[in-house]
Amino acid sequence: MESHVSLRPLLAVIPARGGSKGLPRKNILPFAGLPLIAHSIRMAALCHEIDRCIVSTDSDEIATVAREHGGDVPFLRPAEIAEDDTPMWPVLQHALTEMERQTRTQFGALLLLDPTSPGRMPDDISKALEILGSDPLAAGVVAVSEPGFNPRWVCVEEVGGYMKQLVPQTATYVRRQDVPPVYRVNALLYLWRREYVLNQNAPGFYQTPHRMLVVPEKRAIHIDESYDFALAELLVREGFVEFPWLASVRGGGQ
Repeated sequence: MESHVSLRPLLAVIPARGGSKGLPRKNILPFAGLPLIAHSIRMAALCHEIDRCIVSTDSDEIATVAREHGGDVPFLRPAEIAEDDTPMWPVLQHALTEMERQTRTQFGALLLLDPTSPGRMPDDISKALEILGSDPLAAGVVAVSEPGFNPRWVCVEEVGGYMKQLVPQTATYVRRQDVPPVYRVNALLYLWRREYVLNQNAPGFYQTPHRMLVVPEKRAIHIDESYDFALAELLVREGFVEFPWLASVRGGGQ
């Protein structure tokens, strides 16, 4: 069994491009007492397995806010990989190669922490490392959760004007409880081996073996629009989701 020690040093990357269209300035909007990006920064600070956590941004404003909350912004992202249609993969490849150049260190793995998915916990990082470290065949670990409904059971499509089951095999089940569970990729975290990030053109979840980290659906927050933002605020305000790093904020600390 491979130890997760081989995945160290671990580089965590928080990508935060300026110019969001769906929810302007979403990465730095106040959320539960902090700019949204600060939640990922503070979570990473509580995770001892993360050897270096950086923010990759093309925005001076985001860089300033990140630094004010303890974020490490060692470079500004080049404009050619900060366009509206830029995929995430070249952003991660740039961050990894640039940090290895700056530090003259070869990292063992890369952890993607999307700032618009603040519901992850330090324990999630630990579990992801354990999963990947125990499976030498796996290229990475992806966070998933079980939605409140099972698509095998309730999802339909229209064929020739009539409703048909999206997954025809579901017709073999007579009770909802007997249908195999389904999980969704929720963007809370992605963990990959260094070599995989550098040698692939895209993440290829289904072409290359990836393991799943199952987390509770209530923590699977992902903020793209104002509705998502308001719902996430409600979950935190009502205590359905608790962030351990907020204790110092509420207590007056920084």
